[in-house]
Amino acid sequence: MATVNEDEVGARELLAVAAGAVLLAIVMHWPLILHLGSAVPRDLGDPLPQAWQVAWGGHALTAQPLDFFDANQFWPFANSLAFSDGLVGYAPAGLIGSGPHAALVRYDLLFLFAYALSFFAAYLLARELGLGRGAALVAGAAFAFAPFRLEQDGHMQVISSGGIALALALGVRAMRRRSAAAMIAAWLVALWQVSLGFSLGLPFAYLLGALALIWLGVWVHRRRPPLDRRLLVAAIAGGVVFAIGTGLLSIPYQDVADRFPEATRSPHTVAAYSGPLDVFLVAPAENLIWGGATAGIRDGLSNVPEKTLFPGLAIVCLAIAGVGWRGWPRGLRWGLAGAAVAISILALGFREQGGLLWPDRILYDLLPGWQGIRTPGRLITFSSLALALLAAAGTQRLLAAAVARDARRALAPALAAVLALLVIVEGRGLPFDPTGSQAQPAAPAAPASVAGVAAPQLHLPALLPEDNRRYLLWSTDGFPKLVNGRSSTTPQFTERLIAEMDGFPDRASVERLRQLGIPTVIVHLDRAAGTPQAGSSATPVAGLGVSRRRLGELEVYDVRSPSATGEPAAGRAATGRGALDRS
Repeated sequence: MATVNEDEVGARELLAVAAGAVLLAIVMHWPLILHLGSAVPRDLGDPLPQAWQVAWGGHALTAQPLDFFDANQFWPFANSLAFSDGLVGYAPAGLIGSGPHAALVRYDLLFLFAYALSFFAAYLLARELGLGRGAALVAGAAFAFAPFRLEQDGHMQVISSGGIALALALGVRAMRRRSAAAMIAAWLVALWQVSLGFSLGLPFAYLLGALALIWLGVWVHRRRPPLDRRLLVAAIAGGVVFAIGTGLLSIPYQDVADRFPEATRSPHTVAAYSGPLDVFLVAPAENLIWGGATAGIRDGLSNVPEKTLFPGLAIVCLAIAGVGWRGWPRGLRWGLAGAAVAISILALGFREQGGLLWPDRILYDLLPGWQGIRTPGRLITFSSLALALLAAAGTQRLLAAAVARDARRALAPALAAVLALLVIVEGRGLPFDPTGSQAQPAAPAAPASVAGVAAPQLHLPALLPEDNRRYLLWSTDGFPKLVNGRSSTTPQFTERLIAEMDGFPDRASVERLRQLGIPTVIVHLDRAAGTPQAGSSATPVAGLGVSRRRLGELEVYDVRSPSATGEPAAGRAATGRGALDRS
């Protein structure tokens, strides 16, 4: 492989790039750093339950490491953390601090970390592939700040893709330097990436398998040249660890899929999140450059957040130039271009009916686990990395041409900085947007603590996703068991039970709760307006064997019968599971 005449990547360079990546993440999401714990990026949707997920991970590591996935949501079901991507890899961060405020501080910092890692890892991968520092900056910018990512700021499991580039960078470094340690590190980083969630982790695992087959084919084609034994042993050992770790992580997800058929995405569901070819011309509405220009196409789409897949004009133009750069072998250049196109086609998903044989439908029918991918558009993360590398190669080509025309070597860094800035600005707009399009809404204030109230608890109202998201976040205060939960898949039992609570507190609902062994109902009065619980405070409870007390904006109901008042929590949980089995 031809390389540019720059020094090997050293510790000083890595530290400088890491510091720059963190600073850039802070600037591009200003003023989030000033409001840690009181604001969240993007919206009050998924960030709230994802902050809970990380907090639960830290709690489970110390309180129940052998039952890590038995989270406190969706009582009485086991493996309830696996109803969605569990962000397991971030669990160590959950060991620091406790309660809702700490959960939000932690989430905000991890959000900035995810962006910084994406930039740093893509930069390192470009450098390991032989590109210079200026071109590598463009690779980092193109991967971390591609236009489509702006729409995904509320999905931590999607923006946390830096591990993909980092694992590949370490793998290239291992092959280039014959480093067994780097090879082991590459596999461990890959496993960490998978542990964040299977939305990206499953395709990444298949990508690694495809790369291994390609390498094997090249090795055979070259008539089996001798291999470094230490490196080969490290590669096999690391691969085995990765396979075992991925298999163990998949067990709770497979358990959920087996027990809850709705967790497997039907063709109808996948088709609803699939898009036409022009989704690649649609930028997020918040993009200050392309948001308005692509509004006409965007307004005609459903499930818009998953169909704004515009890769960036500057990135594409640089990538096209990169395909023709002779500094890389033809196989690498065309391999990246082919991967970008092929993965983009997969990102379109498929239609339920139609004459075309959609590639994603083939994978849906054949590959284990692929049926769990609800939103094919998120595969654009992988084509984005390929485009980022090609854009870096295109930058290297422009830099070489500029230096050839002008002997002043200062021109190349300036041109690289301009191109990187162009990619960033096109992808994100202004770092600080006075119009407020890059929203950072205030986090909901936690109510009075119910950590000491008998559990499992049912929080009402619970018909809207935004209600349950808050309850999960607030449950980080002590992690009491909740009937409530929030996921892309909700157990039918939970949905039915919440529907049965429309008349609460009446005799039918109270008896149902006692039958299931649910001792406590908590009504959030400040959220009850316009819901079936709006008049619960005025409803008499005499004769129901129910006690009611006020706790700030909460109304706490003890629905246990007098004879069960002293029953231990373990007994109530067992009663609940038995009643559930019979229902």
